[in-house]
Amino acid sequence: MQAPFDLSKISTKPGCYLYKDIVGEHIYIGKAKNLRKRVSSYFSKNHEDIKTAQLVEHIRDIDT
Repeated sequence: MQAPFDLSKISTKPGCYLYKDIVGEHIYIGKAKNLRKRVSSYFSKNHEDIKTAQLVEHIRDIDT
């Protein structure tokens, strides 16, 4: 799945990320040592876990 935002604009530094749905509500909050690497991982593979796959389908934007 293609990310609905530009992954290259996300920092490679540690921090928190907040995924938003189509209406701008936060649907997931996470943390990572490398934000770009972690966020990219959601869009670079098929997820066997149904919960994660459904989450990715609803992501429309991100706050860091």
